[in-house]
Amino acid sequence: MKAKDIIKRVLLLEIIQGMALTLKTMFTKAVTRQYPEEPRAAMPGFRGLHALSKDEEGVMKCVGCGLCAAVCPSQCIKIFTAQGLNHEKVVERYEIDTLKCLFCAYCVEACPYGAIALTEHYEYSDYSKESFYMDKDKLLENWDKYMSGDKGNEYFKRFWKPMSIDFNTSEEQAVFKGWDNNK
Repeated sequence: MKAKDIIKRVLLLEIIQGMALTLKTMFTKAVTRQYPEEPRAAMPGFRGLHALSKDEEGVMKCVGCGLCAAVCPSQCIKIFTAQGLNHEKVVERYEIDTLKCLFCAYCVEACPYGAIALTEHYEYSDYSKESFYMDKDKLLENWDKYMSGDKGNEYFKRFWKPMSIDFNTSEEQAVFKGWDNNK
């Protein structure tokens, strides 16, 4: 045991430092927000209300692959598909029970098309369970309300799509030069 540690234990320096901090902040004004009058802005990438994303033409991106429903730990996503006119898969119903949702964003991460998003909207409450059951139309409306324009593109670019710069080799990484796969 060093002399510095012995002095700390004998003089109780850490306890004195903690008490000094308490005394210093004890007489300052508390920082309290009056919530309905002063709403707090959500942090970027906040996991709030669900939305089904649309492309530039306003068409839903979801193709009904079901990966989001398969990866969901609480099994709150239900997807019902049918066969379209040209024998393509068409999403008839897309439903999310937000009361069951853990807001883990596994669905967003699993979707290869960027068809589902968690918006920054967090102020939603109601007295009935039915309002928390999101169908396809409500989810598309959420996209228009909270993620329309460049905000939706920025959301996927910043948080969910790996960029090509993420896969570049660093200067320190060993790379085989002149190695040909055809030989």
